[in-house]
Amino acid sequence: MFKLVSLNLNGIRSATSKGLETWIEQTRSDCMGVQEVKAQAPDVAGKFEQLAGLQGYFHYAEKKGYSGVGLYTRHTPSDVVTGFDGGEFDAEGRYVELRFDTPQRKLSLISCYFPSGSSGEERQAAKYRFLDLIYPHLQQLRGQREFILCGDVNIAHKEMDLKNWKGNLKNSGFLPEERAWMTRLLDEGGLVDVYRRLQPDATEAAYTWWSNRGQAYAKNVGWRIDYQLATPALATLARRESIYKGEKFSDHAPLTIDYELGL
Repeated sequence: MFKLVSLNLNGIRSATSKGLETWIEQTRSDCMGVQEVKAQAPDVAGKFEQLAGLQGYFHYAEKKGYSGVGLYTRHTPSDVVTGFDGGEFDAEGRYVELRFDTPQRKLSLISCYFPSGSSGEERQAAKYRFLDLIYPHLQQLRGQREFILCGDVNIAHKEMDLKNWKGNLKNSGFLPEERAWMTRLLDEGGLVDVYRRLQPDATEAAYTWWSNRGQAYAKNVGWRIDYQLATPALATLARRESIYKGEKFSDHAPLTIDYELGL
């Protein structure tokens, strides 16, 4: 089995200070896509380039202490791709792709951090620009390669994906336009929400993020906004899923899926 984890760290220094590396060792993860590294290359050098024997590859934001994504892996990639749009969002450090190519298969693992629009209209507009750019990129990639995207997508797709859906109909992360984009990605775009393939009916057990306000975590008033999105052939190889809530490394929980996949 190939154990793939996705986790928004909310800061790599913070998450690792709370026992993340020990958990990775115990779970024997093969690869982990991380988002919101909130660090630059000098901060990572000599400290976080490796975790639990996994080698990290990163795409940093230009702005200090902001965004940033990474992939930790046991396996040496044949190529590393950082960024996807060559402009606004590459400057924010939102996309890193590891390629594992053989004569038989072209495979990519991606860590991607979608923008949040919760801070106001300007960032919501940026989120829509991101969605407009990432969709054709993923479609083009799907025509060339098999891939799994690990990401904080910052969209709860359906009513079952958050506790208080009625109260969030006008809030970023559950806006009709965002949810329609997600539907399009899964229907017309042909990608598979792997967790939902394995757990089509899960509600409260599926949440991966909780606000820091109002005892949301203690009361499990959560959202499912972290995903593993796969091309169909890879999605069929998914065997087990789990969302770890034993320790709190971040305001997000690690989403782990086991695939019958050899690299």
